[in-house]
Amino acid sequence: MRRILAGAAALVATGASAAVVLTMADRGAATDGNGPAQPPGTAVVTRETLTDTATFDGELGFGPTTTVTARTPGTVTYAPDGGSLVSRGKPLVKVDNRPVIVMYGTMPAYRSLRAGDDGPDVAQLERNLKALGYQGFTVDDSYTGATAAAVRAWQEDLGLARTGVVELGTVVFTPGTVRVDSIQAALGEVVGPGQAMLSYTGTGRAVSVDLRPADQRLAAKDVTVGVTLPDGASVPGRVTDVSTVITPGAQGQDPTTTIEVTVELPDAEAAAAYGFASVGVTFTADKRENVLTVPIAALLALREGGFGVEVVDGDERRYVPVQTELFSGGRVEVTGDGIAEGMTVGMPK
Repeated sequence: MRRILAGAAALVATGASAAVVLTMADRGAATDGNGPAQPPGTAVVTRETLTDTATFDGELGFGPTTTVTARTPGTVTYAPDGGSLVSRGKPLVKVDNRPVIVMYGTMPAYRSLRAGDDGPDVAQLERNLKALGYQGFTVDDSYTGATAAAVRAWQEDLGLARTGVVELGTVVFTPGTVRVDSIQAALGEVVGPGQAMLSYTGTGRAVSVDLRPADQRLAAKDVTVGVTLPDGASVPGRVTDVSTVITPGAQGQDPTTTIEVTVELPDAEAAAAYGFASVGVTFTADKRENVLTVPIAALLALREGGFGVEVVDGDERRYVPVQTELFSGGRVEVTGDGIAEGMTVGMPK
């Protein structure tokens, strides 16, 4: 009996907490008096693919937000509407009628740029000037006189003083076209250096999911997940970012840790009908292809330890030990000598 109880505990530990583990005596088998007792029911050993999945609530939107702060003091003289799209070469905001222009790149602007400067931020600026149609310079890491001439032409087109110097705060580099998420500094508001003016997101559709630290194993970068939209349609998603966020506890409480996951939807059209919505996000923890499976309820705790199944072959019945692997959807992967696809196994009532 100790072995049987220990085996049942082991089964529960593997994830089959909903299973009913039966001993041979629990079958409640019946006999017509002319042959061996027959199990109350039967099932077939099948070969299939099992997946171990977990589904969490997520929020469909446009992904993480980025805040744009003022670099110089002044009055906000232009602010776009929330939801507006701003592409390369266009103003994101204006302070004292000086535009903050969107250019594409991953390195944040951190200094003014002028002739004689070198570095990857110079090359990033020159790539944008070339994409905007300005010529006469070589795209490299050096801010030359030719670069300054192109900048002066660009400044003239913007109605700015033709200095040939890109002052800090004139340009904000973004990964691509951005969507204005919210405005923190309204039209006419006076702002100072470091003050938030607006926040933006990307234009692609994305889902944000908060996981417990114990579930972090599910969310590896670049893995594929399933996203269930409000209408029940399921679309694929790709994990693009996984970050750990620690929130300090209030009034002596312990801090909390959350795993924030961003899921990108490659098929943006599938979610085009929804602005912001609650969705389900299904992560696949494990997948086993082409394996033998039986219903979890077919498992028996054997007196000699471990688990087995009752194989039914006509009037013949025998108990075959099996090793259990992945549990999923009411079935369990089994391996062992004497178990094969198409066999009939006993089931409880």
